[in-house]
Amino acid sequence: MDLIRRLTATLTSTLDNRAIPWKPLIITFALAEYSFETYLSYRQYKVLQRTTVPPQLKHEIDQKTFDKSQAYGRAKAKFGVVHGVWGQVKNYVVIQYNAYPWLWALTGTWLLRYAPAGSFLQGEITHSLLFAFTYSFAETLLGLPFSYYYHFHLEEAYGFNKQTLSLWLTDLAKSQALSLAFGIPLGAAFLKIIQATGEQFFFWIWLFTLAVQLGAITIYPIVIVPLFNKLTPLEPGLLKEKVEGLAQRLEFPLAELQVIDGSKRSAHSNAYFTGLPWKKKIVIYDTLIEKSSVPEVEAILAHELGHWKMGHTTSLLAISSAHLFWVFGLFSVFINNNSLYQAFGFQTERPIIIGFILFNEVLSPTDSVVKLLMNIWTRKMEFEADAFSYKLGYASELASSLIKLQVQNLSSMDADWMYSSYHFSHPILTERLKAVGWTSDRKVSDSKPAAEKANGGAGGHKEL
Repeated sequence: MDLIRRLTATLTSTLDNRAIPWKPLIITFALAEYSFETYLSYRQYKVLQRTTVPPQLKHEIDQKTFDKSQAYGRAKAKFGVVHGVWGQVKNYVVIQYNAYPWLWALTGTWLLRYAPAGSFLQGEITHSLLFAFTYSFAETLLGLPFSYYYHFHLEEAYGFNKQTLSLWLTDLAKSQALSLAFGIPLGAAFLKIIQATGEQFFFWIWLFTLAVQLGAITIYPIVIVPLFNKLTPLEPGLLKEKVEGLAQRLEFPLAELQVIDGSKRSAHSNAYFTGLPWKKKIVIYDTLIEKSSVPEVEAILAHELGHWKMGHTTSLLAISSAHLFWVFGLFSVFINNNSLYQAFGFQTERPIIIGFILFNEVLSPTDSVVKLLMNIWTRKMEFEADAFSYKLGYASELASSLIKLQVQNLSSMDADWMYSSYHFSHPILTERLKAVGWTSDRKVSDSKPAAEKANGGAGGHKEL
């Protein structure tokens, strides 16, 4: 422990150096990261300009679907470039022209003017929360035009957007309200723990963050999801019997089996499980039920439960916790770095929240490395979950469901290897089909068999 303290003290002293050009370094790192990601996007855009269906998919994907998928991919790529340029310009202005000290002074003035003199409302924690939520609100307002265009132009042009303007605005209001409801107490606790625990704060703040993560796993499906979507029990029928049988076979602690009205907002499809270790819930999108046969939905859920059976979710939580411990440990080196504060216009004050924001700017280049490593790891997990479903006897059903999901979501049929390695958390379709040994000489329909439709669908879900 003494060795760690000496190393930390040495590192803290070395980095607290006014000769270090913090602001130019951060701007340079951000531009370098953006340039690299733009280069990768260019490589992917060249792939999206291809007009020939990949040989591995020529029997599964027709030319019309492939062309539409390519066009959708190009549209999202163009949007990403414009949004990325805006992000870089905004980031440059905020850093170069000292937006942080300006907003800190402004919010401090508001407190002096409107908060009772001498009350706790004029302390650092209240000031920090007001600063954070003001900045966040400004970010949200500036992002509204991009969000509107993405949903009501780009997504709608390809048949995915199902939101009304009223629903979009309602979701926005709910998100802001939830941000305040959870952000105020959690933010206050975060800052208070750092104030109260001194030099060893990083260990206690790590435990606090871990507790918040575990709490979120519990609260999210019970409190948050129902605010935005309607969840209904999957009605009795073949699909319910099959899913419950699969859960029993795998000893999965299934407590609830529900359908979510994803079609209210989007035509995209998905399924997932959530909950505590001893009480789980499976949620299936109505769009998935509408377009897939019972065996295909069963195969998808076998893949998802494979993640649970092999401990993937626990592994990801452990990796995330270890990463947070590393991040908070490094933050303890920067929290009192005078040279960093002064480089950004804070000559006399050292607010904790400002230190954390500036530290994250410094740490940003490592995010790219973490992202690459995590994507490599999660792609490995996806192959393992596919293999799990395959070994349960769902080889052809899994393959056809993957193809259907690809078609329904207009996901990219092919990808540049560098782009996919950096950006994709899942293997591309051709890799997954090859891994499960899929061969076919027929097109895969994007709808369920007529017999199932005639029988009221998978489980008699009346809304379908």
